[in-house]
Order: sequence, then C-alpha cells, then structure tokens
Amino acid sequence: MLPGYGTATVEKVEEDVTVRPIRPEDAGEVLTLQRAAFVQEALIYGTPNMPPLTQTLAEVEAELVENDGCVAHLGPRMVGAVRARRDGELFLIGRIAIAPDMQGRGVGSRLLAAVEAAGRAAGAVQAELFTGSLSEANLRLYEREGYVETERVDGDDGIQQVFLRKRLH
Repeated sequence: MLPGYGTATVEKVEEDVTVRPIRPEDAGEVLTLQRAAFVQEALIYGTPNMPPLTQTLAEVEAELVENDGCVAHLGPRMVGAVRARRDGELFLIGRIAIAPDMQGRGVGSRLLAAVEAAGRAAGAVQAELFTGSLSEANLRLYEREGYVETERVDGDDGIQQVFLRKRLH
C-alpha cells in the first residue's frame, strides 16, 4: 500500500511525492482535484459559487496551454496542482489545490518550492499569490514559506482577498 492511501494518521509524505511541470493533457485530472480541494473553501465561505468550483474543463484546458505551474503525484495519483504565469517581473501563482486527504502533509510546500523555481528560471523577481481572509490554513502555509502580506482588497461579500509576495532572487 502506498503512503497516504487509507492511513489513519497524518504523516509527512513529501519525500514520496514527485513534482513535474503541468501539461494541457492534465486538465481533466487538475479540474477534478481542484473541485475536491476547493469544497473545503466553499464551506468556509458559505458558497459554492467560487471560480475554482465553477470553472469548466474547456477553461482549464485553455489555461494550461501556456502555464508554468506544476502537479504533484503520489504514485500514479495526482495529489496537488498549482498554476502560474509570468507577468513582467511578477510570477503570479494561483489555484493551489491539494487533495483533501493529503492536506497538511507537505505537498503544498513542495509544490510552492517547485513553482517558485520555475518562476526564477523564467526570470521573475517576485512571486505573488492570494487567498481569502478566512482561509487561515492557507495564510499560515504562505507565511511559513516566506510570503509577506502586501494588501487586502474588500470584496462585495465582505470577505477580503489577501495578497502576499515573496522575493525569488
């Protein structure tokens, strides 16, 4: 049995996870993973009407044509995905999705490290990402990985989007 499948205890599996660049043919699996991962966010915010849950397969396929993101696998199973693209000196990171049963096990940290390396290789100077103000686990992860809050933007629903940045060079 592979680590992470059917285990009752939370254990780090970072060393067993392989990470590779995201590809357009990953779209279906990425969308499935994204929807599973963002259900918890929908519960936190009290709405299923969030872009990661309403995005279509065609939209994900189009996003992955030119994307510097990564996917993580544990054996044959995709357990994480992140999208990214360069915008001048900024490397915009988004849609970090970790399989619900793999959260808190090092997969997010591993994906962030890989995508940051892609940003450096692309010549970006800073990475930027955002999350909702109620997503405490996300905020803890990003701050632990060296991201610093740069601004909060109020949404129509009273929820703030928290933007964070990290120097890559």
